Amino acid sequence: MSCCETETLEHTGKIKHRSEAEYRSLINRLSRIEGQVRGVKRQLESDAYCVDVLMQVSAIQAALNAFSRELLSNHIKTCVADGIREGDDAVVDELCAMLQKLLK
Repeated sequence: MSCCETETLEHTGKIKHRSEAEYRSLINRLSRIEGQVRGVKRQLESDAYCVDVLMQVSAIQAALNAFSRELLSNHIKTCVADGIREGDDAVVDELCAMLQKLLK
């Protein structure tokens, strides 16, 4: 059975069963990003210098990009690979469409 099963969730109707390690890694990344965003809010509340705030925003963007790369890598290694092995070529079309949106 594929890692991505059809259910009534989100816009695709699929869910992803993640390993505990994958889940923990992604959650930890998001928690750090959350902390960074709260830090930027505190900077604004304390009238921090624009350049200092912009540097933190840049760090948040880099952290989000790292999160996306990890999630994309896991998706290709599991959902896409499993779909191809099961003869579901639509997963490649879905991946291509998603990459086109990400790379705008």
